[in-house]
Amino acid sequence: MPIWKLDTGKKPTGGEVKIHRKKRKYDKGSLPFLTKIGEERRKIERRRGGTKKVRALSVEFANVFDPKTKKTKKVKILGVLENPANPELVRREVITKGAIIKTEIGKAKVTSRPSQHGVVNALLLSKD
Repeated sequence: MPIWKLDTGKKPTGGEVKIHRKKRKYDKGSLPFLTKIGEERRKIERRRGGTKKVRALSVEFANVFDPKTKKTKKVKILGVLENPANPELVRREVITKGAIIKTEIGKAKVTSRPSQHGVVNALLLSKD
């Protein structure tokens, strides 16, 4: 079932609002992709204007930037430690922007949006 980014036709008080037009294709949205830890799986979607959006379904590696050495390394993700957006996502091992992940070289904070960009970029917080 498609998701629509339209007015619901209801006021905050519960009264009705007359809908001024029908649905249009450009009003269509999409369901969220919850990026998990596992073997690399991506989905390429065609978006409006013919552009492509790469969505990560599951990832195994992250590009971790170390601010001390100014180098970026591709390392294996071991788990999700915390997520300020929603604690439930930690138990489900879902990676979102702002999540703290455990990697082979230490803790890192995710700076990219895996479900929108298709990759996990992170900033190293502490080495183990």
